Amino acid sequence: MHIVVTVKQVMDPIIPPSHMAVDASRKQVVSASGAPAVMNGYDANGLEEALRLKQVHGGKVTAITLGNESARNTLKRAVAMGADTAALLCDPQWQTLDSFGIATVLAAGIRKIGKVDLVLCGRQASDSDGGQVLYWLAQLLDLPVVSPIIKIEESGADALVVHQLMDEECQRLRVELPALLGISSEINEPRLPSPKGAVIATRTMIPVWNASTLNVGQVAGKVTIKALDIQVRTGQAEIIEGADGAARGRALADKLHQLGLL
Repeated sequence: MHIVVTVKQVMDPIIPPSHMAVDASRKQVVSASGAPAVMNGYDANGLEEALRLKQVHGGKVTAITLGNESARNTLKRAVAMGADTAALLCDPQWQTLDSFGIATVLAAGIRKIGKVDLVLCGRQASDSDGGQVLYWLAQLLDLPVVSPIIKIEESGADALVVHQLMDEECQRLRVELPALLGISSEINEPRLPSPKGAVIATRTMIPVWNASTLNVGQVAGKVTIKALDIQVRTGQAEIIEGADGAARGRALADKLHQLGLL
């Protein structure tokens, strides 16, 4: 079984807004504290699930990303976790693509990889929360798509039985392969890279595929950023005083009533 996992390098979502800054020249949000970018969390879940399927069925796991040269670090982490190979899709003209444009390039990269049994994507990216790329990608590759997936119950050479998260329930589906799944965080806990994997990652040569390599012409779907603004919310706390617990409870109730919350 050959599984391709799409991964995206994003700013660490736990960085508070007060530690972010806007790079006006590049029109990008950057970490003012210099914190490194990380692999998108849902994509890490997708990679973990791919590695678990490989343990059962054998085969190969390939990680692929679209980004600049710094995104190589995320691919190195994917290899350190257990991916067999990786590819970086990098071209200056691809840095301002919308969801359709990104999917167009990813589809070209996956076609270059060759025969693929399963494509796993994170259900969405933590930086944009768009959740549209995987659907465009499935359409361009002519694959059935199901998302978000919180469990793969059964897996075989020809089909998977999966649980899809709905608004208030889950539905159990049989999905014939090849297919594309959007993976949610409920499905697993991604492993940490092992020391051996880290050594392998440092020695792994990651190819860079550009527009010429993939034979991709002008890609439709561009985004023009007019302005960026970071919203910083401030919090305020008040200590409720009192001689004992009962007194503090009464004082808290009075305060909540005063604020119109009771």
